[in-house]
Amino acid sequence: MGGKVERGFMSILSMGSNWAVRDRFLAHSHRVGQGISGCVLLFVLVVWGSCSSDPLDDPIPPVSFPDKVLNLNLPDNIGLRSKGGSRAYNDIGVRGVIVYCVDVGVYHAYERNCSYQPNEACATVNIDVSTLFMVDPCCGSNFDFNTGMPSGGVAWRPLRQYRTTFNGTDLVISDEVVE
Repeated sequence: MGGKVERGFMSILSMGSNWAVRDRFLAHSHRVGQGISGCVLLFVLVVWGSCSSDPLDDPIPPVSFPDKVLNLNLPDNIGLRSKGGSRAYNDIGVRGVIVYCVDVGVYHAYERNCSYQPNEACATVNIDVSTLFMVDPCCGSNFDFNTGMPSGGVAWRPLRQYRTTFNGTDLVISDEVVE
């Protein structure tokens, strides 16, 4: 479009003494320029506005808690000794923690606070009755045990994962977040 405007401008200027035609052309060009500037400004405002934080998509609030030590020889925790075992604990984390045995001696501990709209009263993740994944019944999101990533529903962020260490008998869950 710039080439057409330049050619038109040059032809108007070559008219020499016809000042009225040239003035109308310049006024029209100015209005077109304002229209383009207005479109650019609108685009910038829309893009900038879409980058602002959305109160419905806040991150999971940070929390500090003392290390949780689980003796895996106790009857309540024996299910965690085998691959695929899982259990929820409600006394640490924001809304509790779900522990999952990835493999013998390898554990993941996930925050039960859903990563989608975590400030909602019902945003609590549970172990699905199938024991194959975690689910937030409030928003309908499912999460993978191996990665904590959403596998269905509206959530797009993974669950917060806490550091775990295992010494053969005791599993320790700390408030250190695994990135």
